Amino acid sequence: MSKFANPSRRGFLGGAAFGIGALAGFDLSQTVEAATGRVTDTVRLTWGLSGLNLIAKERGQFEKLLAKDGIKVEWLGPFPNHAPTLQAVTGGSADFSFGGSTTPALAAIIAGSPLVFTQFVVYEPRTTAIIAKDDSGINRIEDLIGKSVAVNRSGLGEFLLVAALEKHKVDRSAVKFVYLNPPDAAPALASGKVDAWSMWSPGVDIARLEYKAHDIFLEGRDLDFQIDYTSYLTTRKFATENPALVRAVNDAFRAEGKWISENGKDAEYIAQKAGKYSDQVRDQFIALKRTYRYFPVNDENFLSELQKAANWLVARKVLPEPVKVNDQLAQL
Repeated sequence: MSKFANPSRRGFLGGAAFGIGALAGFDLSQTVEAATGRVTDTVRLTWGLSGLNLIAKERGQFEKLLAKDGIKVEWLGPFPNHAPTLQAVTGGSADFSFGGSTTPALAAIIAGSPLVFTQFVVYEPRTTAIIAKDDSGINRIEDLIGKSVAVNRSGLGEFLLVAALEKHKVDRSAVKFVYLNPPDAAPALASGKVDAWSMWSPGVDIARLEYKAHDIFLEGRDLDFQIDYTSYLTTRKFATENPALVRAVNDAFRAEGKWISENGKDAEYIAQKAGKYSDQVRDQFIALKRTYRYFPVNDENFLSELQKAANWLVARKVLPEPVKVNDQLAQL
């Protein structure tokens, strides 16, 4: 159960450098634009085949809301998970990551990417799970000894497996971690190249049905505390030059999250159309009544919990070295 039940307030080609920033000379228009809190009127956003960004893209209200502020949205995707969107932002072909795991975000920052968090999200219920096929003989975490598990490196899949092994007192060295992104992990599980898979929705839900699999560890049920959160990031330079634009994008995402929380059935129909999964999976998601709550980068209570999570991940070598969360925030 999240501690935030009562929040205090939560390679794509063709990405050219900002035109204004590329100009060698000084001109008055740049000064005027900077004074408004942005030096561009276009924001390039990443999306995947699930989650809030997908719904925002498909529904169209997000773009209309930003258009009221004279901001044009360009969507880049689909991306398979958070890490490639972080690479796109770092490389300059996108402006925001797509609202994914804080763990690969912190890993990228530790590795030297000039990224900062712009806001955070807690969604409930948490449905990331470790699954195994029904005929595998794997029914509990202890059964993973000597087996292989597909996970995404420094992401939800890896941290959930680490936490599950620790809770059940299974030494990490007794289990083989196989680092695969979701598009490669699904067929690996189906073909038996890995024995289990640690994965988030909707991939884990689709696999559970298509491959006749079952949960052996479910985040929302079996994990006693939250280690990983959802987050948006941009570069420090972009946030410094465009604080008003970043605030507008944050507000638009908050509005989208509110709509989804209040219109879960409609949202799940939109997500299903793009994700191309079965009505059975869709109906399971509708029954969850998922909610999204956002936290700003100045929410001290939230940041304290994220720092605890980062420290936990460092201690277990999911993250390679300590990181101070407060130093990695957009100044808005």
